[in-house]
Amino acid sequence: MTRGPVLIDLDEAPAAAPDRAPPVPEAAPEGQAMRAAMAGMARRPSMLGRAFWGLALALLGAAVSVAAWDFVADLLARAPVLGWAVALIGAALLVVALLIGLREVAGFARLGRLDALRTQAEAAREAGDLGAARAVLARLRALYKGRAEAAWGLARLDERTGDVFDADAALALAEAELLAPLDAVALREVEGAARQVAAITALVPLALADVVGALVVNLRMIRAVATIYGGRTGTLGNWRLARAVMAHLVATGAVAVGDDLIGSVAGGGLVSKLSRRFGEGVVNGALTARVGLAAIELCRPMPRIATRTPSVTGVVRRALTGLFTRGEGGQG
Repeated sequence: MTRGPVLIDLDEAPAAAPDRAPPVPEAAPEGQAMRAAMAGMARRPSMLGRAFWGLALALLGAAVSVAAWDFVADLLARAPVLGWAVALIGAALLVVALLIGLREVAGFARLGRLDALRTQAEAAREAGDLGAARAVLARLRALYKGRAEAAWGLARLDERTGDVFDADAALALAEAELLAPLDAVALREVEGAARQVAAITALVPLALADVVGALVVNLRMIRAVATIYGGRTGTLGNWRLARAVMAHLVATGAVAVGDDLIGSVAGGGLVSKLSRRFGEGVVNGALTARVGLAAIELCRPMPRIATRTPSVTGVVRRALTGLFTRGEGGQG
């Protein structure tokens, strides 16, 4: 117990002043551009929304068709030569639209072929069926037969196929000879896209410009990855594949980048010393790397047998280490 009142001398305490207030801690970068792009692509439209846009497009198409028909018919009545010229232009436009539609259908077919091949390979591996595994190898040969970069791997596969008598060994051989070089090319594509998104976020200060830039780069990256594995897509096919990738990442909670990943890329507390915009670029680049790795796993015609799944940390470090090296050199 104290005896008597306690006196506190306030004259010795420092006076409160705005310049003496502690700085407000800056929030850690969260990669808002990539989060917005991923959430927007992964979100499925409601049934009412799909019905509205379907009916609106049907009504617009009917109105444009009737207006074009009336225009050409009226023009034929007034100026036959000019009317036939416009009619030929319209016919050419229809042919081009039909070709575009066929290209989209072919793109969906290519993606379906990759999915079917991956499912067949998984079934052959689970059953341990050598005949089914060799059937997968035959389909892989047909898939990559006309590609110059796969010629050496196809020759090696033909030489060594007769030496394996196990389903896992046959599939691992195909993975090593055919898919390993394609995996390396796809990883370089992902690293380049991560670097681009990081640079766009750090250098473009305009609102929503970084979101649009990240979306465009990611769509281009996903299409390039699909093309590398033989699933070249059209516009609609690429959008569908991108939605599948984003939905997978959102469902698995892979849209968040932890401080451990940023620290491993940036080297300790370096990111905390840089501007917030540059930190956002690092996080957006890391999220782009995750999108790219998910696209690789979805576009690969076989599951991984003997190779390890690349780590996001390694991909981001290879993609962004140059940026940090230049930043350190400039500071020194």
